[in-house]
Amino acid sequence: MDTKPTLLIVDDEKPTREGLRAALEDRFDVYVAEDAAGAIQLLEQERFDVVLTDFRLPREDGMKIIARAKSLNRPPVCILMTAYGSEELAVEAMKRGADDYIAKGRLQIDELELRIARALKSQRLEGEVRELRQQLDEKYGLEHLVGRSPAMLEVFEIIKQVAPTPATVLIQGESGTGKELVARALHQLSPRAHQPLVTVHCAALPATLLESELFGHEKGAFTGAHERRIGRFEQAHGGTLFLDEIGEIDASTQVKLLRVLGERTFERVGSNKTIAVDVRLIAATNKNLAELVKAGRFREDLYFRLRVVEIWLPPLRERPGDVPLLALHFLREIAAEYGKPVTDFTLDAMQALINYSWPANVRELRNAIEGAVALCKGDKITLRDLPPNVRGAAAGPPAGARGLLAANGTTPTLKEAEKQLIIRALQETRGNRSLAARKIGISRRTLYRKLHEYQLEGL
Repeated sequence: MDTKPTLLIVDDEKPTREGLRAALEDRFDVYVAEDAAGAIQLLEQERFDVVLTDFRLPREDGMKIIARAKSLNRPPVCILMTAYGSEELAVEAMKRGADDYIAKGRLQIDELELRIARALKSQRLEGEVRELRQQLDEKYGLEHLVGRSPAMLEVFEIIKQVAPTPATVLIQGESGTGKELVARALHQLSPRAHQPLVTVHCAALPATLLESELFGHEKGAFTGAHERRIGRFEQAHGGTLFLDEIGEIDASTQVKLLRVLGERTFERVGSNKTIAVDVRLIAATNKNLAELVKAGRFREDLYFRLRVVEIWLPPLRERPGDVPLLALHFLREIAAEYGKPVTDFTLDAMQALINYSWPANVRELRNAIEGAVALCKGDKITLRDLPPNVRGAAAGPPAGARGLLAANGTTPTLKEAEKQLIIRALQETRGNRSLAARKIGISRRTLYRKLHEYQLEGL
């Protein structure tokens, strides 16, 4: 298998163009273009590791090529060449995305190869750093998914088991329960984490545009199609495509989507050329797809293709035990963003948060906390800082929530809640560290660090 890096050379002078091809084709898989239009067309058709472009080109200069290349999901290394070199042009080129700059009058092939290798190495190291940061995430990429209820612990376990596989996942749950966060966690924990995660909100697009958005179109395919458009499936090649609110797609798009799931191929609108893609599909909906199938509004065969693995996200009203942890998590995050010294809730404020039914789920809770932080005058959010509808739920905690309050009747801090959770998990697993860590949703290493931090090694 050919593993040479791909290189696009753009120069309007044929001798220069072909001379560079001949000099570099042993080290690279070389493509050539004589102007910006041809180069941009190749950039939309192929994936390149390096773009080497002249500055002076007919009609458009090399800066336009670099701008287009750097807008791609996987931008190549870009090196600008010019016979009209100046320090001002070099600075401008670097500002607009060029990775390096070389004067054609002083161009030496050995030096050019060295600069390309250095730029590729720098790009690779940046990718490795991003990947390492993901691997070092002590909560397995679930840092934005907060919850310790049995239902959410089960969700976390499914995510960790399924994420490394290529399985198609269907996420179902009410609006605001965190379906997109689950999709992001599945992508970040997968071998595709260094590739793009492309999101399409199906409900936001009319049926006439959705097919083009997903699969792309050719120039002239329909009125208003003034140029070729690369669809979301192609953009997500090698990575993950997340289709949110998939229950909204029309019958025609359902048929085409079914084919992509089965064959991993499709055609752009207005084209007969078959395109193959390697994409992991994750779909989400706040509708009951099984009911839509019964009503004849969703294809049964597509439904079964989508639900290879099914994740149900419980509404917040069914897991009131997660409300304090979520509230404290959002408080810490928003207070830091706003630069305000708000660190806790008063007892009656937390009681109201626990009692309220949260019809819009986690999203509504976050919005309520954000508004409360903005209004708060002290270091604790009080009942009057909360929205009026939430404020009205302060009349005493439900039985299931009493255990969330500390023994002295105050609201537990995040650390206190975490400590209680660890103690409970160790008690329930009879001291088995591995089982306790899995039950909580953290790594064994993190559990041991927490045991030391809270002086619980003797448990």
